[in-house]
Amino acid sequence: MFRRERSIPLRGSAAALCNNLSVLQLPVRNLTHFGVVHGPSAQLLSFAPEGLPLAQRQLHAKEGAGVSPPLITQVHWCVLPFRVLLVLTSHRGIQMFESDGSIMVYWHALDSGDASPVQAVFARGIAASGHFICVGTWSGRVLVFDIPAKGPNIVLSEELAGHQTPITDIATEPTQGQDCVADMVTADDSGLLCVWRSGPEFKLLTRIPGFGVPCPSVQLWQGTVAAGYGNGQVRLYEASTGTLHVQINAHARAICALDLAPEVGKVEHCHGECVPDTQVCGARFCDPSGSSFAVTGYDLAEILRFSSM
Repeated sequence: MFRRERSIPLRGSAAALCNNLSVLQLPVRNLTHFGVVHGPSAQLLSFAPEGLPLAQRQLHAKEGAGVSPPLITQVHWCVLPFRVLLVLTSHRGIQMFESDGSIMVYWHALDSGDASPVQAVFARGIAASGHFICVGTWSGRVLVFDIPAKGPNIVLSEELAGHQTPITDIATEPTQGQDCVADMVTADDSGLLCVWRSGPEFKLLTRIPGFGVPCPSVQLWQGTVAAGYGNGQVRLYEASTGTLHVQINAHARAICALDLAPEVGKVEHCHGECVPDTQVCGARFCDPSGSSFAVTGYDLAEILRFSSM
């Protein structure tokens, strides 16, 4: 069971985007960082267990040609073996910052040459795999960036072509040196899932067909893919074969966020919570053991926090 803790106030409400919450825990400093998107800006907050936020920072998408500032689609911390980068995606491109958002170390502009005049151009879906950061795009391609141990010499090393519709989410997990193991899954607007093995060249291992609804959120844990769909279903697949093991019909509306606690990993109904008159748009565990989690909602100017009793 979980109990409601003191909420964290936001300067602006959360945008109505799936997966609109990122959490970075810093156990050494006893701090937790939260990132939330609000229109053309992303809010970063540092929070200590004692109570109020210690610091807040706002980041804005890099502007290009146009009269209006670009809208941000996602903000996410990528934990690499040797550094942590904050990645921000928008309708113009991909920005990478030092973990506190103080310095931008890389900018990648999106090429809209292949897009039709009525097609929206954007990046969405962010995950780290080894020393790579993978970012999805509106075209269905996944951009793979090779990240150095330090400095701004980031290189676009590969483009993965497994999808025909916009990427919605990307999930990864460490392989711990095992070969031929699936360690990344990508999802798109059609509900298609692609399972990959990372490396100097990424390899597509399995394609799990969709069934007519988007897959806004996906997770990967020890060879099992957990996918949340637009019809409210959560499905568990075997990553290596695409075999469906479990189908959960517990929600009447679209799944907007899905997360797992890597130190626990089991599927068990432990708690239910209703946030009245609110469209939930982000949900993340705040620690690897799953003893606390946070939730954001559209037009809600606070981050809701819950901890185990």
